Amino acid sequence: MSGTEDLLVEAGRLAAELDTADPPTLLDVRWRLVGPPGRDDYRAGHLPGAVFVDLDTELCGPPGPAGRHPLPDPAALQAALRAAGVRAGHPVVVYDGGDGMSAARAWWTLRWAGHGPVRVLTGGYPAWLAAGLPTSTEQPNPAEGDLTVRPGALPALDAAGAAELAAAESGLLLDVRAAPRYRGEHEPVDPVAGHVPGAVNLPAPEYVAEGRFPAAEVLRERFAAAGVVPGAPVGAYCGSGVTAAQAVLALHLAGRPDAALYVGSWSNWVADPDRPVATSGTADA
Repeated sequence: MSGTEDLLVEAGRLAAELDTADPPTLLDVRWRLVGPPGRDDYRAGHLPGAVFVDLDTELCGPPGPAGRHPLPDPAALQAALRAAGVRAGHPVVVYDGGDGMSAARAWWTLRWAGHGPVRVLTGGYPAWLAAGLPTSTEQPNPAEGDLTVRPGALPALDAAGAAELAAAESGLLLDVRAAPRYRGEHEPVDPVAGHVPGAVNLPAPEYVAEGRFPAAEVLRERFAAAGVVPGAPVGAYCGSGVTAAQAVLALHLAGRPDAALYVGSWSNWVADPDRPVATSGTADA
């Protein structure tokens, strides 16, 4: 079981680690679904030494039938991470604007790419500011990294895998979007409303608040209440695989490192009009 210290880091501890001879590599991955790009926030101020990496264009592939945030091309991802100074076996810390979603997707992507030592800064940039720690507007020019991307180190689902998991008697597919989106009453982003038949709704605020997770035991209880069973397969999806990556991180914290991410999520599912859509408030609609 991965411990919290292997997955998350508090601002004070990170500051101490940065004040060493060989500090972790810092990646600023601030991002918004709509609104000004995260790079603007980075230019206005960031953790000293942090390099900005764009979620949309560097950590994900181009939007299309595979979803709004599909898996990146491994060679392109490797080039982006090496340009950011990511070195094989060297610790990485990722942070975002505080909600923890894009940081979790960056964490998942690096882990999926075979890079194990990566943590998320709890509370993101606001937590760093709240701790009174220094910021910078200097954009570093890191030495080229040497990470080799080896895809598949974390489990990922495609549409067929998601459908199989949702229909399995002993498995569970979690839909972590807001309940009205799950029920098909409201869909602000994608062209079709509803959910994957058989999926169970567990909205993100039930296991994370403002980028902070409760204790592992509390997470285990909340996932168990949703139907997560020890030893049985579990996966998660959202609109485009960003919020769901945070659910996978929460499942890791709860002792489920086998949890799978449906990367394309709902934006991939509805790209094929032949895929079934459920629109009630129950998983077996």
